[in-house]
Amino acid sequence: MNKKGKILVVGSSNTDLVIQTDHLPVPGETILGGNFFMSHGGKGANQAVAVAKLGGDTAFVGKIGTDLFGKQSCELFNKYGIDTTYLYKDEQTPSGVALITVDKNAENCIAVASGANMKLTPADLKHSMSAIDEAEVILVQLEIPMDTVEYVVKAGKEKHKKVVLNPAPAQKLSEELLNGLYLITPNETEAELLTGRKVTDVVSAEEAAQIFLEKGVENVIITLGSKGSCLYNKKESLFIPAFKVKAVDTTAAGDVYNGALCVRIAEKAEWKDAIVFANKAAAISVTRAGAQASVPTRKEVEEFKL
Repeated sequence: MNKKGKILVVGSSNTDLVIQTDHLPVPGETILGGNFFMSHGGKGANQAVAVAKLGGDTAFVGKIGTDLFGKQSCELFNKYGIDTTYLYKDEQTPSGVALITVDKNAENCIAVASGANMKLTPADLKHSMSAIDEAEVILVQLEIPMDTVEYVVKAGKEKHKKVVLNPAPAQKLSEELLNGLYLITPNETEAELLTGRKVTDVVSAEEAAQIFLEKGVENVIITLGSKGSCLYNKKESLFIPAFKVKAVDTTAAGDVYNGALCVRIAEKAEWKDAIVFANKAAAISVTRAGAQASVPTRKEVEEFKL
């Protein structure tokens, strides 16, 4: 394994309440579901756990409530060796909760009550500056307030960190936020929203990626679900096919992918190797139920074979 730098993940932490059903309900429909289980989730927390389980040195900046859900999340982070020095607690607001329905085809629909996640402020990040200073890679998503995202991205760029933005859930982003990003990792839907180009295949992904590059993003990886991933920068373009597996639950597959990718970036891996590693980790995760519960270990990824 290559020498690795520290990875800072800034983002959300939720508790997922999951029901497995035959099909996803339509408006007004009540379904008698199958199994119910509770799992720890939230894009930021999922990615931090993925980094930790896949061998990365990680710290997590987020905000939770002082309730049972928040306490359990904190205990889990500590179990995986995640630095929680800057995991803040809000005594007035409950921890984030997600209600997830998963059908027999592993498709899902998700409703989130963000709770304390939306109380993570730029002021909290000012108090977390030592974590930004120590990081080589900073990974952030969009389940926290946009002004907080903008603050940490700006601080990371000013300190010459490798800032990776996973633009999910999809929403519009400013030109200033995009300019100078080390890497952006949208899926087809997110890429279309941000560039105005419908993405369905490698050709349309490249068209969208060129728009990101023109806006000052250094590297672009557009994920195409079960098809694979496309990398673009000024020097190279790559398409890496996904591994074919029987999916059980796609929840957090993108988070596992992003965490895995950042682990290999911190280890100075070549892009192809990093993407293959991320594809393997995501492929394993969709064969398991739950969010953080589906994250594979480094050993499992390295031994993964079809």
